[in-house]
Amino acid sequence: MDLDAFRWLLTVEGEALLARAADAPDDPLRAQTALRRTAGADRVAAALTQVTLRRKAAAKFGDLAERMYFTPDGLEQATRLPVARHRAARLAASSAGTVIDLGCGIGGDLVAFASAGLVAAGIDLDPLRVEVAGANLAALGLEGAVQVADATRVDTAPFDVAFADPARRTGRGRTFDVDDWTPPWPFVEGLLRRDSCVKVAPGIPHSLVPEGVEAEWVSDHGEVKEAALWSGRLATTRRRATVIGDGGLATLTDEDDPGAGVRPVGAFLYEPDGAVIRAHLVTAVAALAEGGLLDEHIAYVTGDRRIRTPFARGYEVAERLPYREKPLKAALRERGIGSLTIKKRGVDIVPEQLRKRLDLSGDEEATIVLTRAEGHGIALLVRPF
Repeated sequence: MDLDAFRWLLTVEGEALLARAADAPDDPLRAQTALRRTAGADRVAAALTQVTLRRKAAAKFGDLAERMYFTPDGLEQATRLPVARHRAARLAASSAGTVIDLGCGIGGDLVAFASAGLVAAGIDLDPLRVEVAGANLAALGLEGAVQVADATRVDTAPFDVAFADPARRTGRGRTFDVDDWTPPWPFVEGLLRRDSCVKVAPGIPHSLVPEGVEAEWVSDHGEVKEAALWSGRLATTRRRATVIGDGGLATLTDEDDPGAGVRPVGAFLYEPDGAVIRAHLVTAVAALAEGGLLDEHIAYVTGDRRIRTPFARGYEVAERLPYREKPLKAALRERGIGSLTIKKRGVDIVPEQLRKRLDLSGDEEATIVLTRAEGHGIALLVRPF
């Protein structure tokens, strides 16, 4: 979709075509045939693309998606709305009043900032994305300014906070090398010398986080979506794990972590959320459970106290099964288990291949955990709670 085609979609005629496209048959050929009676091929293609993107965007933006505009790559790179809202709420709570989004994309974070009451401005090198971002603010009745500009050449001093989401793609695809980011890592380091927030990949090495900067890993309904680096007065701890779920939001920091040792398998097993693992806060979960680690290098917690926590999924340890494959197969068959969920950490096992070799048949369902404890492999039959 080019800039002219998108701008036409914002006209009265374009909005009418979008409405018709939303009600068009699901079959692409039939939809194009029906819509070509009222508009040219390029405009019909733009409208149908927008309808498809809106449906796909519902997973990230919920009910707002049907009023918003997207580009394929802009949608892929956009932050999920619950995560963006959490970030905007942190900024608002810090007493920040203004924020500049350096690389605003299609405006997902701008929408969250403006919705939180912040005065927000966004820039991007791509004119189409800037146009889309402005259209999204307008479509949702939100205030904000957008402009085509180079983030590395913008004076951020007039704003209370600078926010950046460096592009992590090159012509070769996704990159994990910070020097390939746009803007590159040296620019990010400079930004982190003032009050700022930078969205980064969840796999960012802890050693790369500058001194005095807070690293926050965020998961949404069990999926680790991103990490964010908070600097200046926005940094309140060293490491933080934030989990977002149906019940709301919960956060855990290194200040909640007294540490924990290794202990034998207890009555319960806990599988920490991915954000907790990324933030190196597994021992904080162990402290919550009044337990310890199965192994100092593996992210499983065990204890004799049953707790419910947003930071880990809990299991009751039903029994310990043989770890070797042949006796394990016999034990599972003896219990009539035909449907098996295999969870593993710290052992060289491919669950799909093992399940095929076990060749189970039976009416019962079960979950087993294959991991290491006490210096060797173990198999635990567990029940989720």
